Amino acid sequence: MVATTQSPFASNFSVSTGRSAQQHLQDKVIEAAKEKVSGTVLSLSEIAFLIGFEHSQSFSRLFKLKTNFTPSEYRATLK
Repeated sequence: MVATTQSPFASNFSVSTGRSAQQHLQDKVIEAAKEKVSGTVLSLSEIAFLIGFEHSQSFSRLFKLKTNFTPSEYRATLK
């Protein structure tokens, strides 16, 4: 097995925040997505594209993982 090490940035970020940079970025993406889902009438595919996803399925999967709701379910709870 080949040993791998974190970059200094990743290591320092984890030590400073207690979270990985990836977790932090995903949380920021989901915050932006929640604002768009709740504050616009854009389709979920449009929102996925606007926040950087090439495929809306990937967006929906991450959204569900982070919020326990699909984007559609989340939008429905706000009505």
